[in-house]
Amino acid sequence: MGSILIHAAEQGFAYGIAALGVFITFRILRFPDLTVDGSFVTGAAIASSLLTSMGVDPFLALAVAFGAGCVAGAVTGLLHTRLGITDLLAGVLSMIMLYSINLRIMGKPNISLLRVTTLSDVVEKALSPLGAVALLVVLAGLTFLIKLVLDAFFRTEFGLALRATGDNEAMIVSQGVNTKSMKVFGLALSNGLVAMSGALVAQYSGFADVGMGVGTIVTGLAAVIVGGSLIRSRRIGWMTASVLVGSLIYRVAVMFALRYGYLIGFQASDLKLVTSLIVIVALVIPTVRERLMRKVGSC
Repeated sequence: MGSILIHAAEQGFAYGIAALGVFITFRILRFPDLTVDGSFVTGAAIASSLLTSMGVDPFLALAVAFGAGCVAGAVTGLLHTRLGITDLLAGVLSMIMLYSINLRIMGKPNISLLRVTTLSDVVEKALSPLGAVALLVVLAGLTFLIKLVLDAFFRTEFGLALRATGDNEAMIVSQGVNTKSMKVFGLALSNGLVAMSGALVAQYSGFADVGMGVGTIVTGLAAVIVGGSLIRSRRIGWMTASVLVGSLIYRVAVMFALRYGYLIGFQASDLKLVTSLIVIVALVIPTVRERLMRKVGSC
């Protein structure tokens, strides 16, 4: 049981970085960005290619993946703001283009990392006294560091302008802020984090696959919605914390569903079904809670 929870927590933090990226577009910009399904793989593809062909440092591979994700997000932003393509379609077009680009980067549908030094190997060797929790400590530390940096950024004047772009675009335009540039920057930052998460997950899993990004948007939304339903706050620090809590809860739920789901008929191939059901439950809980509160209040 302990090992299951450790693995679930490791995945929760690794995917939590992608969830923070989805949080930026979904909560901050109010932008339904589907680019993340492609940029997640882009990060994994670039990191895997650098590790296998050039022997690049695993942490440097994360930074390069972040940069590539920023470019992918910026393209979506430019398609929307400069070419006038609707937000949803711009994300879909970028996602489709990234599929071919990711294949070009990898040169084949999947890459194995079992024979190269990954971040997991470096951590386990450097922090061997910590034993089974060494990787968990590093992933948690990296994820919380990114969270704290985001919190600090969103409290700056530029960060507040970015938040205002999603909350009240007309108001921030009247203050002389270029909302088009803000959207491009926000999408670039979001997809940069998603790509970094993809690179991290690839090194954690030991492989990169061109189809591993399918459902990233749903996974990210699940973390955002589940966490938001448990921690309700408009303070940015609590909002980002809720995303990480949601990611951990989601991963633990998925882990237990896959391990013990056979008792109610679930199979390993039902992962996407389980994901969708968790999101549905997270969406329904706030509505049910409000109805119960109304009934209690009327009584």
